[in-house]
Amino acid sequence: MLAGFTWLKDYIDITESPGEIAERLTMAGLEVDSVTESAPGFSGVVVGKITALSRHPNADKLSLCDVSTGDRIHKVVCGAANIHVGDVVPLATVGATIPGGYTIKHSKIRGEASEGMLCSEEELGIGDDATGIMILDGALPLGEDLARALHLNDRVFDVAITPNRPDCLSMLGVAREIAALTHTKVRYPDSRCEEAGEDVHDIASVEILSPHLCPRYTARMIRNVEIKPSPSWLRMRLEAVGLRAINNVVDVTNFVMMEYGQPLHAFDFRFLEGGKIIVRGAAEGEEFISLDEKTRTLKEDTLMICDGAKPVAIAGIMGGLNSEVRDDTDTVLLESAYFNPSSIRKTSRLLGMSTDAAFRFERGVDPEGVTRALDRAASLIAQLSGGTVCRGYIDQYPQKVPSARDIPLRPDRVNEILGTDIAPSRMVEILENIEMECRAEEGGAYAVTPPTFRRDIYREIDLIEEIARLNGYEDIPITIPALSPREKADNEKEQFEDRVKSALNGQGYSEVINYSFTTPQSASMLGFGEDHECRRFVRIANPLTEDTSVMRTTIVYGLLDTMRRNIHVGTTDLKLFEIGKIFIETTEGALPLEKERIGGLLTGARYGETWHFKEAPADFYDLKGCVDTLFQVLGVEGVRFTADARISFLHPGKAAVIHIGEDFAGVMGEAHPDVCEKMDISQRAFLFELDLSVLRAASSRKKSFKELPRYPAVTRDVAFLVNGDVTGERMIALASGQEEELLESVSIFDVYTGKGIPEGMKSLALRFTYRAWSRTLADSEVTEVHRTIVEQVLKHSGAKIRGVE
Repeated sequence: MLAGFTWLKDYIDITESPGEIAERLTMAGLEVDSVTESAPGFSGVVVGKITALSRHPNADKLSLCDVSTGDRIHKVVCGAANIHVGDVVPLATVGATIPGGYTIKHSKIRGEASEGMLCSEEELGIGDDATGIMILDGALPLGEDLARALHLNDRVFDVAITPNRPDCLSMLGVAREIAALTHTKVRYPDSRCEEAGEDVHDIASVEILSPHLCPRYTARMIRNVEIKPSPSWLRMRLEAVGLRAINNVVDVTNFVMMEYGQPLHAFDFRFLEGGKIIVRGAAEGEEFISLDEKTRTLKEDTLMICDGAKPVAIAGIMGGLNSEVRDDTDTVLLESAYFNPSSIRKTSRLLGMSTDAAFRFERGVDPEGVTRALDRAASLIAQLSGGTVCRGYIDQYPQKVPSARDIPLRPDRVNEILGTDIAPSRMVEILENIEMECRAEEGGAYAVTPPTFRRDIYREIDLIEEIARLNGYEDIPITIPALSPREKADNEKEQFEDRVKSALNGQGYSEVINYSFTTPQSASMLGFGEDHECRRFVRIANPLTEDTSVMRTTIVYGLLDTMRRNIHVGTTDLKLFEIGKIFIETTEGALPLEKERIGGLLTGARYGETWHFKEAPADFYDLKGCVDTLFQVLGVEGVRFTADARISFLHPGKAAVIHIGEDFAGVMGEAHPDVCEKMDISQRAFLFELDLSVLRAASSRKKSFKELPRYPAVTRDVAFLVNGDVTGERMIALASGQEEELLESVSIFDVYTGKGIPEGMKSLALRFTYRAWSRTLADSEVTEVHRTIVEQVLKHSGAKIRGVE
């Protein structure tokens, strides 16, 4: 909201500087973003009066003017045809500068001396009229600096108005705030208008067919108007707040909108068929050409202002080209109405039409102030156009807009909330300064009635806020809350997540946080089948974009997208993890299924660039080592990794399903090349996604201690020749399951396929470690135990010892 300092002075006496006013408004909750100086692009131009006028002896189209500035007469040669003796005009004296870099000098024009220049609006840069010399108000003092006389040197406040304060989207609204802060009174403009001639009810009518969207519609008629440029004072006021002057009728509607915060619209009455206004909803697909000459296709719930045959305006937003005020307009029907804020907001967004009127209507105007603005505008139009206001005004008010009344205010409660000691009389003074009515009640309480323009006040806490801000937030004492310290409550879920984060941080992984909403294309990007649960998206009712229109069904897509964005800015070595929820749609009308997940991603170099490590890319086993370590830190046992080539977003042959006991715990592996290509990822990525609830259920905090062995271990290595589908896990389980006391551990140290190994077979080398805790083992003792275990493994696995026929 732009508010000119000079314009504000029309309504209130201000002795403070613009800077002081800006500070006070900001501290009271109306933040002033900036105070800018508005100054004309000329200097040395004064108010002059033509006292004599004669034809130039040597030029038919030039005139010789005697121009008085009060203390002297200036001889000026002028070529304009619109000047007369007695006209008050701008005189650029010798030495004056005007826009364009021109400096006025003594000169001779066709042999006659000229001691200055009479100026048009365009030459002074304060208007568009270049047809003749600017004619000023005859009451201006002669010799006065023109910028000072026309109040062109101004300060303009840019006030950030919050959505709950539509009353301040007006000069009077800002003036009321200043008055309350400076303990002065607002001078309201005289809105009375003289009426004459016909009664408006005999000429025009208004019918509201959608009262829920238009609770009130008022109108006046002005006859015999003359459309012409507005006087300079009106143009200056509008241009100071960023509005372009058009003509005297349209400028008045904009002026009153800025003054009262009530948008108005002027129709050329001759184009209103049947002499009537009908307020109704649009037909689906109905087309309308607005004042900006664009054709709008309307929805069924768009509120329209129509005449007896056609739409003439989009209610509260913009008028139509078919009823605009033109140069030959003679009769004006002036509209002032209250429209449902939600309806205007919806239509404005749908049509992409953000106008000054819509901005105010969608926040809510004063329903009881529409007639004041109507009378003020009709009076000004009549004054500036020479027209006559018809008797009476139309006021259709089928649905009374409720307003807050008798809000209880307890002074003790005010001080309790604010921590202050404000006297009740001071509270009443503050509220009355902003035009609220206060009546004393029993028990020291008050009944407060806010004015109708304060639509945001309807509870006691709202009144307390008004008292706080106008008394001064800086006067609220700073205190330390009287809270006794206590230990943080145990939260097992948070503690478990902290353990997970610590385990991954310790391995060099960094946590990322992605949005929980994503693109519906993510399922296709990751190759999920049509019946996969990850395609059961929960859709967002009002998404910002299509790319964020559904809730995520997997953590993996977000991690890959984070990787893509990092690679594109040059970061190629990444270790990332994320903890969060996924959302799966269930039956219609039911809440979605929420599942807790942890996902991880590894890409780039295994160790990074260091002098003592050769550069080596990370691989599947680096990721598996990370997952194994995570399980170990969490105390999870009974983990099984099973190869699975059916995981759509993972590389066939480089993917595994993870089980903890009989429970599905997650998946891990290398990202599928097709997925990387779809997501514009240029390097290999390794991923895991685990079910956090399964991990939490299987985790344990139990710690066991085992003393270091005192006696040496004995190892035996055996290379088994097995079928390709036999897993190392099975071979280890067969060996460990013999329950041999001397067998300490079994591990795989080599897997080989290729030359010398039959097709469909592989060599799986196991290392058996034997130890006794009370003595040193004899070689014969180890040999006997080892032979028994190997025989059992061969018997139950169908394996052979490699190299033995």
